[in-house]
Amino acid sequence: MDFLQNHIEALIFCSPAPIRVSELVACLSEMFGAEVPEEDVTGAIQRLEEKYAQEEFSFQLYKSSGGYQFLTKPAYQASIGIMLKQQSKKRLSTSAMETLSIIAYKQPISKTEIESIRGVNCDYAVQKLLDKGLIEIKGKADTIGRPMLYGTSQKFMEYFGINDLSELPTPKDFAHEVNTIGENMDLKDADAQG
Repeated sequence: MDFLQNHIEALIFCSPAPIRVSELVACLSEMFGAEVPEEDVTGAIQRLEEKYAQEEFSFQLYKSSGGYQFLTKPAYQASIGIMLKQQSKKRLSTSAMETLSIIAYKQPISKTEIESIRGVNCDYAVQKLLDKGLIEIKGKADTIGRPMLYGTSQKFMEYFGINDLSELPTPKDFAHEVNTIGENMDLKDADAQG
C-alpha cells in the first residue's frame, strides 16, 4: 500500500479546483510534520495517472490550469452530455460567450472597448461573467474616466481545461467556410465573360 499516494489521491479528489504540486507538498509536509520531497509527490502522481488510465475506471487524472484533478474519460461524454443538457440553465448565453471571447483575446480590456467590438451594450454579459467568476477586474485604464479593465480568471482556465492563455485557438485554427455567392471573380475571368 502506497501511503503517500493514497493521501495525494484523496487531496486531489476533494479539491474543488485543480491542485498544484506545491500545494500538495505544503499540505503533506504540514500533516506529516516533515518536509515531503517534491519528487516523491510527482512520482505518486505519475503512478496515479497510470492507475486511472486503465479501462476499469470511468475517470482519469488530468493536468489542468497548472494543477491536477480527476475528470471523466471521453468514452462517457454521451451520458454526461445528457446530464449537462438537462442543466443547460447554467450554460453561457451566446452574448456571454462572445463577450468572454473578446475579453480572453484582448485582455485587459474595458467595457467600452468590448462594446465597440460587439456593437451592442454588454453590461449584462459582463456582470454574468463576473458573477460566474470567469472574468475579474484587472485594474483601471489610464484614459479619461479611468474605466475598469477586465481579464479572464483562474476559473476561466479550469472551465475550458487549459493551462495557459497561449493554448487558446488562433484564427488559423478555425476552418474557413466556402462562400462563392457574391465573391469577386478574378479579372481574367471577368474579361473572358465580358
